[in-house]
Amino acid sequence: MLVTGEVVARRHFLDTTGTKLKPIDQHRDCRPVGEILNQIGGKWTVLIITRLAAGPLRFGELKRMVGGISQKMLTATLRDLERDGFVSRTVTPSIPPRVDYELTELGYDLQVPLAAISEWALRNRERVLAARERYEGENPGSRPSRVGRVATLELPSQTA
Repeated sequence: MLVTGEVVARRHFLDTTGTKLKPIDQHRDCRPVGEILNQIGGKWTVLIITRLAAGPLRFGELKRMVGGISQKMLTATLRDLERDGFVSRTVTPSIPPRVDYELTELGYDLQVPLAAISEWALRNRERVLAARERYEGENPGSRPSRVGRVATLELPSQTA
């Protein structure tokens, strides 16, 4: 925590301002990757990018399509994506104002690996759930270290 006069500010864990760093091998340093993954690795980012891949959407449309995201979280995530150059925001003067979000060229470029990860997750979901169940059977009372972040969504059973 940094204290400057009356202002108290927390340093982000990736902020190295004022820190003397050892010389690094640019090809082996994980910090630049971690910095980008910190933004693009979030579940809301993945869902927003994949929804916007189909074309521009208004805020309300995007909120409905993502599902489960609060207005505050959607606003903050969109603002971060706009700041990082993945999303553009267009305001059309009207009553009420119309605001559209769409992927930039960089956003479309990011959508390719995110789509691959999403497809992998869908293909392997059952295997991951089986591994969790197996682990929990071998380790009774265990809890995920990321409580509240590990999905345990039940899908409707498929009857033939």
